Amino acid sequence: MEKINQNYVVGLADGEGSFTVYVKNPDSKKQVKRRTKVEPRFFLKLIEKDKKILYELKKFFGCGAVYFQKDTRANHQNCYRYEVTNRHDLEKIIIPFFKRNSLRLRSKNGDFEIFCRIFEMIIKNKHFTDSGLRRIFKLKQKMH
Repeated sequence: MEKINQNYVVGLADGEGSFTVYVKNPDSKKQVKRRTKVEPRFFLKLIEKDKKILYELKKFFGCGAVYFQKDTRANHQNCYRYEVTNRHDLEKIIIPFFKRNSLRLRSKNGDFEIFCRIFEMIIKNKHFTDSGLRRIFKLKQKMH
């Protein structure tokens, strides 16, 4: 496989990538076994035979990890997932890359913009306040 470039990465992220944030519902009484109330992450999932691309992506960005993801649903294949959850890597590598190299799909770009807004709030520790957590939770609901 030849070396991947910026345009290839943008196309891949447009098609198979996801900018998401796990946000604990501030009104939920249910105990959740997560360490934090807010977890931003960028990931890309591909079928097993294309996992080499994910390792190339990890090399391209110089961060993140590749995981096996079992899928037991009918008509689905096992997948591999490239994921970046480290906040420093998201802030210094992933976000700047996609700010310089815009996603082409409007819905994906919209999710990225919301992701960036939420990330800014996290950096300012807004997620530690009740009102901030509520604002983040509301923003998250607008993501696909």
